[in-house]
Amino acid sequence: MSAPTSASPATSPPGSAARQPAAAVPVQDGLPLPQRYWAMAAMTVALIMAVLDGVVANIALPTIQREFAVDAASAIWVVNAYQMAVTVALFPLASLGDIVGYRRVYGVGLAVFTVASLGCALAPNLPVLTIARVLQGLGGAGIMSVNLALVRHIYPSTHLGRGVGYNAMIVAVSSAAGPSLAALILSAASWPWLFAVNVPLGLAALAVASKAMPVSNPAGHRFDWLSAALNAGTLGLLIVGFKGIDGSQPAWQVAAELAGALALGVTLVRRELSQTTPLLPVDLLRRPVFALTVVTSVCSFAAQNIAFVSLPFFFEDVLGRSQAESGLLMTPWPLMVALVAPITGRLADRYDASRLASVGLGLFACGLALMALLPHDPTVADAAWRMALAGFGFGLFQTPNNKVLVSSAPKERSGGASGIQSTGRLLGQTLGAAAVGLTFTALGKADGTVAVLWLAAGLCLVACVVGALRGRPAH
Repeated sequence: MSAPTSASPATSPPGSAARQPAAAVPVQDGLPLPQRYWAMAAMTVALIMAVLDGVVANIALPTIQREFAVDAASAIWVVNAYQMAVTVALFPLASLGDIVGYRRVYGVGLAVFTVASLGCALAPNLPVLTIARVLQGLGGAGIMSVNLALVRHIYPSTHLGRGVGYNAMIVAVSSAAGPSLAALILSAASWPWLFAVNVPLGLAALAVASKAMPVSNPAGHRFDWLSAALNAGTLGLLIVGFKGIDGSQPAWQVAAELAGALALGVTLVRRELSQTTPLLPVDLLRRPVFALTVVTSVCSFAAQNIAFVSLPFFFEDVLGRSQAESGLLMTPWPLMVALVAPITGRLADRYDASRLASVGLGLFACGLALMALLPHDPTVADAAWRMALAGFGFGLFQTPNNKVLVSSAPKERSGGASGIQSTGRLLGQTLGAAAVGLTFTALGKADGTVAVLWLAAGLCLVACVVGALRGRPAH
């Protein structure tokens, strides 16, 4: 394969775009081959690292806790620090991508992620590791916040569904493979290698991305620091409050956190409504197709995470399956998503993406309902085909839905669309986990799993109805 070539001349130094509008660079409809392949290769490596590091640390927590001689509540911040940093930084970095260019935000995010990974591997104690994880989360947010925006510039509009489908496949495979890959590394090496492996991969991705990534036209307006601070406060308090619903925090503290999130959120929205290019993309949410697509995305990811969080407890603690058997029973779901996502990407380029997404949601709801009706002493096959059906439905839904979301926004606001897609995914996952924790506390694991699976199926049906209300996005 020939060496990648740059799509256009180098952009201006950071910060200059905020002072005066940059000269428009002619942006073609997608990248030529083989540059498109190089750009997607760099993006794939970065996205795999960002997604994996959201899950692999869970496997290493007991080892980290013992090595640093800390309690479990302190050790969990190795996970929470990354998740919080990613979530609060997505909207600001997506907005920055619109201002200075998606390629630049991606490149800096990947560089920060790579350096922070080295910091995690060399951390001598828990506080240093936690700080490094915060920086790693900020770098991961730089990658994920502009991910779909870059896909929109890498692929021609007639092949956008394929790019989105490939992207969905990478996320699904990375999420599914995370625990197994972490266990494999830990079986041969110590926990710092979970982070050290990112360094050579990150450097390689940076080298390719510096020449292959597409250039977008900077918007030229100033970055809104006050809105960024309000966004961080709103989402930070919201996540902490939701995590405490399961009883890990006093009720008054949860209420105070959620009330604070509501107050800051109202202030943020009121401020953004007066902005021409808001950091929180309320301008995009005024578009009915876009807003309804975001709702379907949040509901679907909440439903998926309800199953992913509750079913391992059900398989192991209620049905008495081993950890290996539980992992085997969970496998058909992400495997089907990985297999279906690229196919549905091509279908979404040829047929009505909204209808494909609705069909997928219906099948997803059926799979969840059938899991709730699982026999008391199921065979592996009993659970496997139900999990496969749920995964097939989710895979059929996700790619067309993401295509509708990104294509219903103006191309110059692709950063905002990409940021809200990633934030919607994380918000849905947080809501799903909170619902499982609250239900398990009230009903126990056996009855609680059945209840939350019915709740997840109901969320899918709600999303299906909401999705049916939208029309075709304007191009």
